[in-house]
Parts: sequence; C-alpha cells; structure tokens
Amino acid sequence: MAIQFCSVFCGSRLGHDPAYMHTARALGTALAQAGVTLVYGGGKAGLMGAVADATLQAGGRVKGIIPRFLEAREILHEGVTDLDVTEDMPTRKAKLFEIADAYIVLPGGFGTFDEFSEVLVNRQLGLSQRPIIILNAHGWADALIAMLRTTLEQGFADATASSLYEVVEDVPSVIQLLQEPSRA
Repeated sequence: MAIQFCSVFCGSRLGHDPAYMHTARALGTALAQAGVTLVYGGGKAGLMGAVADATLQAGGRVKGIIPRFLEAREILHEGVTDLDVTEDMPTRKAKLFEIADAYIVLPGGFGTFDEFSEVLVNRQLGLSQRPIIILNAHGWADALIAMLRTTLEQGFADATASSLYEVVEDVPSVIQLLQEPSRA
C-alpha cells in the first residue's frame, strides 16, 4: 500500500525562527506534489496553519482534526478539504494516528511531543509499523534526539529502539523516505 495519508505533528505557534515556518510550508507543498494527503490538528495558527495552507495552495488535500474546545483557541481552519470536529483530545489523537500511513514530526511544543511519544510507544509495542520521521529542521530537534539517544544508552529502551524512527534534515529527504518501496 502506498503512503496516501501522512499525519504531521507540529506547533500551533510559529516559534522564534522564521525558518520553521518556511520548512512547514515546504513540507506542505512537497506533500501536495507527491499526492499525499496531509492529516493534521485542524488549526489555522502557527506551523499547523502554515503546512495546511501550503498544501492547499499547491493543490493538495488536507484533513484537519480538531477537538471542539480548541476550535477558537487554535483558530479552526475552515479552508481544509475535510474537517472533523471531535469531542476531546483523545478522540482527536486516535483519528490522527489511525488515518495516517506515516507520521512526520516538525517543530512544536508539548502537544507535538505528546503525539510523537504516543506513536513511538505504539511502534515499540508492535501496535503499529507506520514510519515515524523527525524533520530536524535547523536543529530544532537536537535536544529531543539527544534525549532519545540517552534513553537507549542508559538502558531504558532496547538498543534496537533507534530503528523505530528516522531523523532527516530537510523536506526532500522526508519525501524520499515516504516514497521508498519498503514504505509502500
């Protein structure tokens, strides 16, 4: 099965470095050009809005999933191709995880780390084999990657756990991974 739907976990804020927004926009454009539907948190603000807008502007499809209580806070993106409004965060996350054929982690805050951690644990437990790609744009994830490495070095995860995710530095590398025959 080819990768058709990709969940992107990222911030509802832009962060301090404008390069993060440019990376989010480049990813959205690349997903559209590759024919991959973006699945994301449904907001119009921050990096979430940037990746969704770029995907739409490039002619791609976007599925947003947002819990009712965040509709105003994250500024609901009404321009997406398909929008689900859920009753709560657990339902939102379940849909983000279930629909996707792969996951991409962009710069973000605690919600991004929560989503990444959950898909990583699901993969570790054998509940999912979906690829997890950390896009370490401009070094934003260096500390996260160091923490993951320390977890392995200190014996809190099996040494093979580093194969549960991949780290790339740029958008073309993400698309290349998504298009590998082993992913199809």
